[in-house]
Amino acid sequence: MTTAAAPPRVPEAIHRRRWAILSTLVLALLVVVLDNSILNVAMKTIATPAPVGLGATQSDLEWAINSYTLVFAGLLFTSGLLGDRFGRKRALLAGMVVFGIASLLSAMAGSPGELVSYRALMGVGGALAMPATLAIIMNVFERAEQPKAIGIWAGAVGLAIAIGPITGGLLIEHFWWGSVFLVNVPIVIVAVIAMAILVPESKDPNPGKMDPVGVLLSIIGLVALIYGIIKGGELADFTVVDAWLPTLIGVVALVAFVLFERRTRFPALDISWFRNKVFSASVVVVGVIFFALMGVSFFGVFYIQSVRGYSALQAGMLMLPMAAAQLVFAPRARLVVDRLGVAATAAAGMVLVALGFVGYGVITATSPIWVLIVLGLVMGAGMAHVMPPVTVAIMGSLPREKAGAGSAVNNTFRQVGGSLGVAVLGAVLSTSYRDGMSDTLQQLPPEYRDKAGESLEATMAVAEHMGDKGKGLIAPAFDSFMHAMHVVSWLSVAISMVGALVAWFLLPRRTAAPGGPAGQVPPQADQASAQDAQGGQARAAAAADA
Repeated sequence: MTTAAAPPRVPEAIHRRRWAILSTLVLALLVVVLDNSILNVAMKTIATPAPVGLGATQSDLEWAINSYTLVFAGLLFTSGLLGDRFGRKRALLAGMVVFGIASLLSAMAGSPGELVSYRALMGVGGALAMPATLAIIMNVFERAEQPKAIGIWAGAVGLAIAIGPITGGLLIEHFWWGSVFLVNVPIVIVAVIAMAILVPESKDPNPGKMDPVGVLLSIIGLVALIYGIIKGGELADFTVVDAWLPTLIGVVALVAFVLFERRTRFPALDISWFRNKVFSASVVVVGVIFFALMGVSFFGVFYIQSVRGYSALQAGMLMLPMAAAQLVFAPRARLVVDRLGVAATAAAGMVLVALGFVGYGVITATSPIWVLIVLGLVMGAGMAHVMPPVTVAIMGSLPREKAGAGSAVNNTFRQVGGSLGVAVLGAVLSTSYRDGMSDTLQQLPPEYRDKAGESLEATMAVAEHMGDKGKGLIAPAFDSFMHAMHVVSWLSVAISMVGALVAWFLLPRRTAAPGGPAGQVPPQADQASAQDAQGGQARAAAAADA
């Protein structure tokens, strides 16, 4: 007598096309990350006065990034719940359509203000799409294949980083700056068609109610906090009202958000999830690594193009090693986790990232260019061994029906960490640069002092405008920028090492079981794992019969 095996958790029709589904989800990830990596290359051109660029200031450039990430982070809670409630495929398709329309509008922007606004609309589209991608992966792959699928999902970030700067460089050299956004449109069209055909619908059978108060508090808190930090960096003084008041408002709003989420019956963010040590440590590591990397990528473009004199295309090529290392190692990180465990793998990855920042902390304006290539390889390999294992830990510690909300938390900490990195490290860079230029600026006519002290690009523009009289600004500007870059790099070293310590002491030593550290499996995950095993047995039996 043969006992019939339980049916697999994932229907066979979906299981057969799971890799094709993953490919369409990677397209969504590519277009979102591609946009930000292209924007980094285009920042110098956008900062150039019209008609070449928009004449964007340092603050404008930061807000072109932060407007997207703030809206993205602020809406992720809601969009994750929307996907769980109404369908993740619907959320994915809606997000891609909004993202494509906003990309077209950004390409046609006539001022820095318009660009910032349309970038915020792109954030709406990204917020709808991104949580759905990871949630769908959790629902179309069996438990045993999820680490590999998530590794490919994380490796797609490396692919986008690789394609973005080179594509951006080619577009900037042959077309106008708006082409870096227009390139998103055909990718979105292809992705939407493929998703409509291949991606199955899934949702939470028992969703909770919406939490508009929590979402509003999170948006107010993040926007006010980062605005205050950016303003303090612009003014080189964090004690002025324009800087500390919005910062204080942001802190108060975020505290109110946490308190409200603890008391409401249907929170946008379930604070109780953070009682799980693995979950908390994982999201902290995600936030830390993007805090450091996004801030440094901001000054890296100006170092390569302004200090070293490379073109936008050449700058993109020099970013390729970091992206290539991430693309190669991320899908294979699971093999290292199987051998060493989550804690050792993620901690070692953070140490590699820190070593890369050490290199930036000692590099000079005349260092051999191969040094940048090596630093990119080291940092890319480090990041590739951090993101996949911590993402698996985050998603594995939550019930499957909350995959959308769990994905939203993962992406929120990533985006908030990156946004804060640009704001905080950008403010430190701006303040250090202005302090280094203070004596030189005092020798300028009053009408040039404030403008010349904003950034290296602003100083170069003033020097060019002043003609022969401005030549004396160039050498001090380069020296001040290099000093400011070193300050930010060493700060990033310290931040990365904090992430390494968190990973080493709080993540599981051995490979994490679904639902938390090794040996601690919650009932939902244990039941799901059993179903996965039974599903695998069913497929094996079917194959044997055939």
